[in-house]
Amino acid sequence: MALTGRTALLAAIGALVVGLLLPSWAGIGTVSLILLLGVLTDLALAAPVRSLRLARSGDTAVRLGEPADVELTLTNPSRRPLRAQVRDAWAPSAWAPGTAYEASRHTLTVPAGERRRLTTRLAPTRRGDHHAHRVTIRSTGPLGLAARQGSHQVPWTLRALPPFLSRKHLPSRLARLRELDGRTSVLARGQGTEFDSLREYLPGDDVRSIDWRASARRNTVAVRTWRPERDRHILIVLDTGRTSAGRVGDTPRLDTALDAALLLTALATKAGDRVDLLAHDLRARGSILGRSPSEILPAFTNAMATLQPALLETDMRALTSAVLRTAPHRSLIVLLTGLDARPVEEGLLPRLPLLTKRHEVVIAAVADPRLEELATARGTVADIYGAAAAEQTRADRRRTAELLTRHGVTVLDAPPAALPPALADTYLALKAAGRL
Repeated sequence: MALTGRTALLAAIGALVVGLLLPSWAGIGTVSLILLLGVLTDLALAAPVRSLRLARSGDTAVRLGEPADVELTLTNPSRRPLRAQVRDAWAPSAWAPGTAYEASRHTLTVPAGERRRLTTRLAPTRRGDHHAHRVTIRSTGPLGLAARQGSHQVPWTLRALPPFLSRKHLPSRLARLRELDGRTSVLARGQGTEFDSLREYLPGDDVRSIDWRASARRNTVAVRTWRPERDRHILIVLDTGRTSAGRVGDTPRLDTALDAALLLTALATKAGDRVDLLAHDLRARGSILGRSPSEILPAFTNAMATLQPALLETDMRALTSAVLRTAPHRSLIVLLTGLDARPVEEGLLPRLPLLTKRHEVVIAAVADPRLEELATARGTVADIYGAAAAEQTRADRRRTAELLTRHGVTVLDAPPAALPPALADTYLALKAAGRL
């Protein structure tokens, strides 16, 4: 049961009546009895809450930062009309900042034997699964003095997917892919490319591409065109250890790695290559293997939604073994991890030859642009110490990158906004050079 503000107002008026007109115990009893009878009558006439039937429908997945609508259908099977206030409770991270109170509360009237549908608008601020909590209903009587109150469990899950902000870079990279694929006037020949077709010689073509036998048969000078090989295997490895939990600005490093992985997946799928995914720290946290081109991007997005950093040091021995099992033949291994000196030198470098002997390896890391700002500050003594620390960190990252490069690894160290397109460009460069 719940009392309303109207009850409090009537109690205050009754107190004035007692104080001014009936200053006695009889006056107090009379006013209290009238108010109590009004409350009991209101409770008796209010529609019951426990017998209400509730059901949900609506969105089950949404990209992070976008709104989602979840509908709640409320059926009133009783013979009394329902005048209700409804609170649809979700976790705080399911709401846009500052909107939780208004968006979760609804006021509605449901006549006897009818049903009504209300819509709750969510806007998750964190990746992952967001679960509905209880639905609390306050059924007010016709006098507006008291209300019945109860809660119902109406389960629903909304999955917040990675936002894939880097998809804006996809059209320009697809245009470059079409150039590599021989669909425009730029026709490249590189190691590992395959023969595509013959066409008539044009001024400016490389004379080394002339096919003399075909020219003799056609009575015109013909040149060969080439395209990058298709059906190459790419394994994207996400390091979900403690380094991925570090935040660069307002975004965890893991979220930037997911964005870069999605852009590379979309591009490689369009290029006709096979893409697999492996997430690992102490153990494998998830994998997507052997999906068809139409299933890859949705499957990756869905699997990435629930990945969270583990505050543990990544076991590079187990990660390397998992990569070798997943990719037994030559592949492009893209490892999205950090460039912290100790984990790389003690964990990754001793096992790196096992990967580079068989595969082409790219390591991509998220750089903190704040280091650039700190390294140039000179205003105060604190700024100078901060600049020295930032420069030391940058030097350590450069040294680590050089060590990896000497082992035959392609290293990318870029800020969050620049890492996804840089990784896509590296993939295109390797494909153009025939190194996949």
